[in-house]
Amino acid sequence: MGLSLSAQTDSLSVENEKQLVVKDSLVKEQYNPLAPAKAAFYSAVLPGLGQAYNKRYWKIPIIYAGIGTGIYFYVQNTNEYNRFRDAYKRRLAGFSDDEFQGISDARLLDAQTTASRNRDVSIIVSLAFYMLNIVDANVDAHLRQYNISEDLSLEPTFEVNPINTQPHYGLSLRLKLK
Repeated sequence: MGLSLSAQTDSLSVENEKQLVVKDSLVKEQYNPLAPAKAAFYSAVLPGLGQAYNKRYWKIPIIYAGIGTGIYFYVQNTNEYNRFRDAYKRRLAGFSDDEFQGISDARLLDAQTTASRNRDVSIIVSLAFYMLNIVDANVDAHLRQYNISEDLSLEPTFEVNPINTQPHYGLSLRLKLK
């Protein structure tokens, strides 16, 4: 008596396979690993563009105010430096008709040094805001991709004991399960 059973199928045949895709309800948008690099690049090309890419529009005026303030003081200190330097050079040439009558030559040199130092600090502040702009865009793009839900919360608590009026401080961690 010959009974034959065949349990094998053709391994190259994939016509009957179905793909099951499950969408996670906690993920709001798909993870993009290049988003932080793209946001940093945009901010490096034009300050504030990375923040616009991240939809954090309120940060753009802060960036431009910081960079603009540094540039403003750079220009102002450069003008002051040039005024002190020109007056000092005129005094060395024998002229005494500069705008700083009654101020010694040593004091003009000190003012020139101070204006030069302030000019350098101003340009450093501008560059720091520019770098902060790039770092902020990168970090913000990284943090946008994390799940932030209302199911997990950490809240400080403060209560006053009605018997002895002593304050009680606490911290509560709540997890809502659906």
